[in-house]
Amino acid sequence: MANSALEIVGLLLSLIGLIGAAAVTGMPMWRVTAFIGENIIVFETRYEGLWMNCYRQADIRMQCKVYDSLLALSPDLQAARGLMCCSLALCGLGVLICLVGMQCTSCIRNNYRAKRLVLIIAGCMILMACICVLIPVSWTAHVIIRDFYNPLLIDAQRRELGEALYIGWVSAAFLFGGGCMFVCCNIQSEDEGSPRYIYSKNSDYRAYTPQPLQPLHPQQLVLIPRSEPQPMLSRQPSTIYSYQSRYPSVHSGVAYL
Repeated sequence: MANSALEIVGLLLSLIGLIGAAAVTGMPMWRVTAFIGENIIVFETRYEGLWMNCYRQADIRMQCKVYDSLLALSPDLQAARGLMCCSLALCGLGVLICLVGMQCTSCIRNNYRAKRLVLIIAGCMILMACICVLIPVSWTAHVIIRDFYNPLLIDAQRRELGEALYIGWVSAAFLFGGGCMFVCCNIQSEDEGSPRYIYSKNSDYRAYTPQPLQPLHPQQLVLIPRSEPQPMLSRQPSTIYSYQSRYPSVHSGVAYL
């Protein structure tokens, strides 16, 4: 019962992490304009994401434009596209596989070892999805911080950490928690489910004392005479078939009489 409750908690954590990873992939708030100039009156905010960049002016709705070419992006954003898509695929497959191996489902019956193995595989896939989310988010944050303190860049070229990066870190934490629950709980249940033999001190167990070996005496062989079967004569026709011969035998003559 405890394992089933932990499995449900791990499934909820994985679903929350999957939703967060999907939101981070589509949000354009990876890089935000840094307002560090002397003018405190700001009329325009720029957002840069994986798929588009957006502009938002004061009292005007946000306008977005999709990137014209993938090669025009920086290396961190190019890698982030592929890693975030891999994380969504791994997390989605992991959630579907864990539904098959959970104790509250009847997909695999009367085979608890197979259920535990399925949950361990699902947990490993969710942990891999966590790594795929954590790498691009941390890499992008490192590039933003490095460029922010670069003296060769002007203030208009500097960026700050966007909301998507913080959501990505939180989603990676949820995925890590869900994957660890699936893996660790089933490894413990594998050890607990193994048969163990417990001996009581109050049992009537006695140690066996070996007895001295006695010399073996050869037994005498006794021959029992066997009686040979005697032929019997009968006037009834015999039902035993035999091959015909040119010379009559004695038995055939006696049978004819």
